[in-house]
Amino acid sequence: MSTAEAAAKKLTRKDFESDQDVRWCPGCGDYAILAQVQRILPELGIPRENFVFISGIGCSSRFPYYVNTYGFHGIHGRAPAIATGLRMTRPELSVWIVTGDGDALAIGGNHIIHMLRRNLDVNILMFNNRIYGLTKGQYSPTSELGKVTKSTPMGSIDNPFCPIALALGADATFVARSIDVEAKHLQEVIRRACNHRGTSFIEILQNCNIFNDGAFVSLTDKDVKADNQLVFEHGKPLVFGRNRDKGIRLGNGLRPEVVELGNGITERDLIVHDEQDPTLAYFLSRMQPPDFPTPIGVFHAVERPTYSSGVASQIAAARARQGEGDMDALLASGDTWVVS
Repeated sequence: MSTAEAAAKKLTRKDFESDQDVRWCPGCGDYAILAQVQRILPELGIPRENFVFISGIGCSSRFPYYVNTYGFHGIHGRAPAIATGLRMTRPELSVWIVTGDGDALAIGGNHIIHMLRRNLDVNILMFNNRIYGLTKGQYSPTSELGKVTKSTPMGSIDNPFCPIALALGADATFVARSIDVEAKHLQEVIRRACNHRGTSFIEILQNCNIFNDGAFVSLTDKDVKADNQLVFEHGKPLVFGRNRDKGIRLGNGLRPEVVELGNGITERDLIVHDEQDPTLAYFLSRMQPPDFPTPIGVFHAVERPTYSSGVASQIAAARARQGEGDMDALLASGDTWVVS
């Protein structure tokens, strides 16, 4: 273990708390996410000066101010562009993008899908509260049909994005979902994302208690959440419910359906989660209330060459063929002239 790694092992959550006052509304779900990220970072064995958090615009995008690392507070939707440039020029850094459902999927939508398909080695934390919070309560690309907001007084008529399905459609190599207040689950998903080589995308369902309070109450209320969450793991059957007595199986026509265990139905009849199966991942991404519980966990995790490794290979091949570059020679090549 290097000296830097040994030093990183000794870091604590407090080392990642900045001196800035956290300016989110009291009760905002962002506080819980910040706390879990600050708890995980010291465990990763990465020197603090090698972390970089990059954001766009929105409540979530204040995040870089609140972690004691390097960071950029970018412009709306453009965090992936900044992260791409940084990752390509400084491959030793651990690069994180913090974004919201509006920042990532509206003005930043094109940037996100291309980052996912390229498989750049970065981690994306997308906070989804299904509303524009910073601009005071307009509907967002993930707001449900019929959502009444300041910008849709008669109800939204837009079909919302499913962020997980969008990421899978872009052929992302690591796709996951968690919930702001599910501390242990969120920590484990973040830990796995950081250890993944390639673009990791985590949708974090997050409560905006000012403009969209209770959007995910069925998933967070302790009395009902077990019946409304499907917490899945690789290699295990899809079981849920307060008494672990419900599951998901393939019914007629190869369509997933909810069944109750018992009366001849056992866990052997249920779908077993496979993180490497993109078809199953898409099945899960489309499960939503009221017909299904909301799935949380790692939908898809596969290995594929990263964009940065491909570029590095091309540069190495060019150097082997043509030698080290010479900027002066390049500028003086071809048609040149002197202005006197």
